[in-house]
Amino acid sequence: MQPTVIIVPGLRDHVEEHWQTHLHRELPESVCVPRLHAHTLSCRAWVDALDANIAAARGPIVLVAHSAGVMMVAHWARQYRRAILGALLVTPPDFGVPLPEGYPAPHVLEENGWLPTPMERLPFPSIVAASTNDPLARFTRTIGLARAWGSKLVRLGNVGHMNPASGFGPWHDAHTFIRQLTRPVHEQA
Repeated sequence: MQPTVIIVPGLRDHVEEHWQTHLHRELPESVCVPRLHAHTLSCRAWVDALDANIAAARGPIVLVAHSAGVMMVAHWARQYRRAILGALLVTPPDFGVPLPEGYPAPHVLEENGWLPTPMERLPFPSIVAASTNDPLARFTRTIGLARAWGSKLVRLGNVGHMNPASGFGPWHDAHTFIRQLTRPVHEQA
């Protein structure tokens, strides 16, 4: 049975040229957690929306998260226990430090339940795909997150925040990482 890929976007509005949008089109059976129109900064609302999508999915599940979507997955894993094959976690932000202009301030994120960042080992295999020049997180912070979560760390190089503003649209390596997460455990060793 093919796994259900659940795409977990970040907090920002839908971007047609984002790699997750392309991936969703390339995987017709995939599901994308819908964007919230109310309570858009509420971590709880996002985590509940993610859980509703996971609960409704059929068969094995792979999560593909970007930016704040990575934090949604970490908070979800702390609160819920459902079977997940694995998660691809791309360019997690560091919500504990001031982000670039246009992003919420740390105190706003804390008020909305995003902080502190969960640092427990994730109960499923995961890959953190990290940029070495992400404006939303120092690479050393991303290394620390990957270690805490028990994730395999993949260094993507200087790819900014892996979004259209950094020059990225389709990202075919996502398919490779998804395949790695869906291989039987004895093949992953």
